[in-house]
Amino acid sequence: MAARNYGQYCGVTTALELVGERWALLIVRDLLVGPRRYTDLKQGLPRIPTNILSTRLKELQAAGVVRRLPMAHGLAYGLTDYGRELEDVVLALGRWGFQAMGDPAPDDIITADSMTMAFRTAYRADAATNDPTTAYEVRLGDIGLGIRTGIDGLAIAPTSGDFSPDLAFATGPGIRLLISGELPAASAIRGGTVQVLSGDPALLERFARTFHLPPGG
Repeated sequence: MAARNYGQYCGVTTALELVGERWALLIVRDLLVGPRRYTDLKQGLPRIPTNILSTRLKELQAAGVVRRLPMAHGLAYGLTDYGRELEDVVLALGRWGFQAMGDPAPDDIITADSMTMAFRTAYRADAATNDPTTAYEVRLGDIGLGIRTGIDGLAIAPTSGDFSPDLAFATGPGIRLLISGELPAASAIRGGTVQVLSGDPALLERFARTFHLPPGG
């Protein structure tokens, strides 16, 4: 258990004592994408000191949030059923924090796991179910994500050779303006915020409707 103790009898207080230490919720965020080895977690959170990562993992295990999993090549960490209950909390925090996001600092990084959770945060199931199933490939620097939306829900995974998207595009941090609705799809293409690599450019408007976080929403 984390050493922090607020001395109050309250569910919010207990939650903060379990996952409120620095880096803890970011570890949970990445594990919501799937089990990760220690080295995967360190690579996804390059600024976390190794001793802090080890400590946080031990604390989260003691709290029943994280468990160790046997893998083909060693051990990995995954969330328990109790830990997975934090998904709605993490997504809600992402939606809340999105409203205050400005431009990234020069040394800010984007990872596949952070972008996967960002798209899950912005996903609007009500919009997606009104459209045909659509496959997108989104490239952000070296990161490539395959995204499928539709009546069957949302699926996101790193792109593979057999993934055939209806629309493939490259973008950068400016995609935030598309998702917020500040930048229309056509303007995003025309101004270079989005570079269509293949497929139907008109589908970017569907993408922006499916992944949408309006200011205050």
